[in-house]
Amino acid sequence: MTTPLVDLSVHHAPKGLSDRTAWGFVKALRFFADTFFAKRYGHRAIVLETVAAVPGMVGATLNHLKALRRMKDDNGWIRTLMDEAENERMHLMTFIEISHPTLFERFVVIAVQWVFYLFFFGLYLISPKTAHRVVGYFEEEAVVSYTHYLAEIDEGRSPNVAAPEIAKRYWNLPADATLRDVVLVVRADEAHHRDVNHGFANELCGAAPIAIAPCPAHVELQPNWKAAA
Repeated sequence: MTTPLVDLSVHHAPKGLSDRTAWGFVKALRFFADTFFAKRYGHRAIVLETVAAVPGMVGATLNHLKALRRMKDDNGWIRTLMDEAENERMHLMTFIEISHPTLFERFVVIAVQWVFYLFFFGLYLISPKTAHRVVGYFEEEAVVSYTHYLAEIDEGRSPNVAAPEIAKRYWNLPADATLRDVVLVVRADEAHHRDVNHGFANELCGAAPIAIAPCPAHVELQPNWKAAA
């Protein structure tokens, strides 16, 4: 399997109050994440991936309801956002197998998820463009964090353990895949989500479309009742 290359220089320069508000909010989240987790990147991933899985589901839900009300096609937004939510959830399932969160971290996950869900739901109702820009900036920071995680692994400060089985199945990784292989595909996923959400924000405000980073290939994991059929 070939992991798509990630352009680490991509950044949407904030334009206008909406973008600056989104950028400032994400930078504040970054400050708290850096303060709380420092270089514990596996544990940071568990909490942040819980948050990252919220926007796709919120956006898909509200766009689904809007399409029903207007009786018009959604132009693929719902499926794209649902795929994003599922992909971020698989990131979480993977890092749980790697880092084994403590009871306190599980409590933080529950608290942060509820607070962020309510916040993002309200934001999306008020300004979908700002909401997608928040996600775009959030994913920019995720790319940075996973790049730092790779450096920790490559320089021997984090053990390059074997990849969990769930990650091997989802991304179709080889049998001898390691944590480094997982971080590479996760970072590529985040780069894809980064560009998709900035693209959605641009579309909503009439700005020019942007290039979308490719998403690593992954397989749909079937529920037990389907797998047994």
